[in-house]
Amino acid sequence: MHTIQELADLIFPDVKLTVQDLEKRYPPRHLPEGAEVTRFAPSPTGFLHTGSLFTAMVSSKCAWQSKGVFFMRLEDTDQKREIEGSGEDLIEQMKIFGIQPDEGYLGKTQKGDYGPYIQSQRQDIYRICIKDLMLKGRAYPCFCTPADLDALRLTQEANRVIPGYYGEYARCRYLTLDEQYEKIKAGVPYVIRFKSLGNHLNFIKVHDEIRGDLRIPENDQDIVIMKSDGLPTYHFAHVCDDHFMRTTLVTRGEEWIASLAIHIELFAAMGFQAPKYAHLPVIMKLDNGNKRKLSKRKDPEAAVSYFIEQGYPAEGLIKYLMTIANSNFEEWLLANPKVPFTDFVFSFNKMSLDGALFDIGKVQFICKETLAYYPKERISSEAYNWAKRFDSKLTSLIEQDYAKFEKIMDIEREQEKPRKDYEKYADIYPHIRFFYQEEYKKMFAELPALPFNPLISKEDTKAILNDFLTSTDYTLDENAWFESLKALGERHGFASSFKIYKNAKDQYKGHVGDVASIVRVALTTSQQSPNLYQVLHILSQDEIRERVELTLTKLD
Repeated sequence: MHTIQELADLIFPDVKLTVQDLEKRYPPRHLPEGAEVTRFAPSPTGFLHTGSLFTAMVSSKCAWQSKGVFFMRLEDTDQKREIEGSGEDLIEQMKIFGIQPDEGYLGKTQKGDYGPYIQSQRQDIYRICIKDLMLKGRAYPCFCTPADLDALRLTQEANRVIPGYYGEYARCRYLTLDEQYEKIKAGVPYVIRFKSLGNHLNFIKVHDEIRGDLRIPENDQDIVIMKSDGLPTYHFAHVCDDHFMRTTLVTRGEEWIASLAIHIELFAAMGFQAPKYAHLPVIMKLDNGNKRKLSKRKDPEAAVSYFIEQGYPAEGLIKYLMTIANSNFEEWLLANPKVPFTDFVFSFNKMSLDGALFDIGKVQFICKETLAYYPKERISSEAYNWAKRFDSKLTSLIEQDYAKFEKIMDIEREQEKPRKDYEKYADIYPHIRFFYQEEYKKMFAELPALPFNPLISKEDTKAILNDFLTSTDYTLDENAWFESLKALGERHGFASSFKIYKNAKDQYKGHVGDVASIVRVALTTSQQSPNLYQVLHILSQDEIRERVELTLTKLD
């Protein structure tokens, strides 16, 4: 008659170490009181989802503001779904958004004393723990085939009972040790299942950092903890990893609440203390009046790469996600537009329980506000770095004269209410191309007609432009220059202000704003442009002359 030790040794003949040996290998961390150890643990199965970025942001914030540790673990036990290189892509995209782990999986390298940080490289740990569970009588080999499990499910459906492998339906838990031993010796394929002692009619109380105390049914399912390929399932692997990496706080989506009872029982069966849990609200999308989760298939904004490719400032998207995370962040942001957003103190108490609706309009507003307060050096540098990857036309303009590009980006920037032209770096090229002579000529040629005020005659328009060419003094400061523009207008019958014109329209052809618009159209091809005085001082005098003369030929 075989013993449980013999069965465990048959399945794990190479496992000589114990859980106690692992406890010595991965001792408790020495951190300040209250410091949180958090993690981001994605699977390398595709792109970084916006919801995953949200989770990583909250997780890192909790660690860093408590003087703790934020690490990354790659959960690659589902190797059939793994996409080569996607783990490295995740790290690179997180880096763009300022979320760089203190330790863990870092792409081509790993850093830290609690690794390996890739699950497929931690098999020895899982095997030690599963063998320990077997010796405790809390795990057993299961030889049921997929056909057996399908038949069981049909029986349960016919009897209208809860489906699954549990209790009286957990057929292999009732095999004797001899039967189990002989089947393994005979080469019968098997998995390892956890032996649950729970009853779904009983309830346990679990505290959630966001939702408070939860009352959930006990787990009674004998879940698979080791697959036939020798790799653990997610449920078991994450329990071992979070314990031996000394995770204190797990932040994850609310869809994991359904598995919480399983995880709590697994921690208890191993003799481990479970970490704190915070189940985050899922980010939703309004679709034909109905809420649904952001979809990888339907919604481009579900992929973080969308925001990167479009050139949304990383800080802007993170700020938007923080408005979802904490209800008081938006108020704080409005009161502190120039303060680093990392100074904000995050709290689970300010997190909504309802799934937030993803609002691309709000993302754009926050990004526009964010870019408006960047100094010229930062917006120029970030725009250039983005353009080198995604916009060859903008790159070409920048590389013609970087100092000129900085001047353009500095227009109406360093003031109490800065100009807000851009919500993303993809907006820059169409806004600034008129500053470059060859681009201006293309824009000029594409116009069927210049957008001058139709109420002002062609003769007056030409007279104003000719006078502008001969009388403009580029050495004047902005106020003096504008006074000279008023004087130019008065010479041609235009009022020096709109107020004067409004009160005596029959005495004037227009007002100084109309005069400025004529010059603006000639220099930019548009009635909308940045500060005209600054435009004049970014363009060379030769460029200004050429543009005005080109405009005059079109008026002939």
